[in-house]
Amino acid sequence: MSVLRARPERKPIDWWRWAGRVFLVLLLLFTAVPMVWMVLTSIKTQFAAMQFPPQWWPAEPTLQNYTKLLNPMNPVGHDFLRYMWNSTFVATTTTILGVCVAVPAAYAFSRFRFPGRTVLFFAVLLRNMFPAVVFLMPLFLLMRWMGLVGSLGSLVLTYLTFGLPLSIWLLKGFYDNIPIQLEQAARIDGATRFQAFLYIVMPLSVPGIIATAIFSFIGAWNEYVYALTFLNKKEQLTLPVGIQRFFAEFATDWPGLMAATFLMSIPVVVLFLVLQKYFVKALTEGAVKS
Repeated sequence: MSVLRARPERKPIDWWRWAGRVFLVLLLLFTAVPMVWMVLTSIKTQFAAMQFPPQWWPAEPTLQNYTKLLNPMNPVGHDFLRYMWNSTFVATTTTILGVCVAVPAAYAFSRFRFPGRTVLFFAVLLRNMFPAVVFLMPLFLLMRWMGLVGSLGSLVLTYLTFGLPLSIWLLKGFYDNIPIQLEQAARIDGATRFQAFLYIVMPLSVPGIIATAIFSFIGAWNEYVYALTFLNKKEQLTLPVGIQRFFAEFATDWPGLMAATFLMSIPVVVLFLVLQKYFVKALTEGAVKS
């Protein structure tokens, strides 16, 4: 007697999932192709970069553009390294000061109840409702009155103005997700409020602090308009403004420009790749309140 085996049912094709995969592949190509073209152009000569039709892989690749930029004895390299130092100083200082201000401010909004708390919190976020360029002239007049125009300190104060609202909002959502019972238990054991914050809340909020630091650093590192307006001396320029030197009236050093842009993107990419797990954790934990 033969036993008929039932054929396994075929699962229907999930067209939405496949459409999502195709979209992600196209999005990856849209993001990666310009980066690949930038790197390939940076190892070309000026003549090869201007060829038409363009060639993807150069016939004679060279690292001359990178050695010129990283050589402090070369005038171009000396200026480039100076610009990189200025950008590093501004971005690092902005990040440190932003975290030092955003952490206690976000903790106060999360844990304390005081008159006008909600209004003040949304007033902090109100600045992000307007484009950054709207505040260009008022901030320029303010910095000139303070005597800071032409100094890197003007950029640090400006970037703090732009970065703090988002940093406070992100950290507040993260602190809201930390059970207050942990602090109460520490207070019962004899710890002060500051000790409970320092030894209980701060270690748990490391992912949120790192995510805030990434936001602040990237924003300060890539900013162009305010750096162009506030800085009037060649030795004070940051990388986004200093890279303009590769543009000329009649000819543009495209390989040098691509090499400088690639070197400028390396710190941000490395920072995000190293700290991405903390960044994702902060976004997921801070977005949902338990």
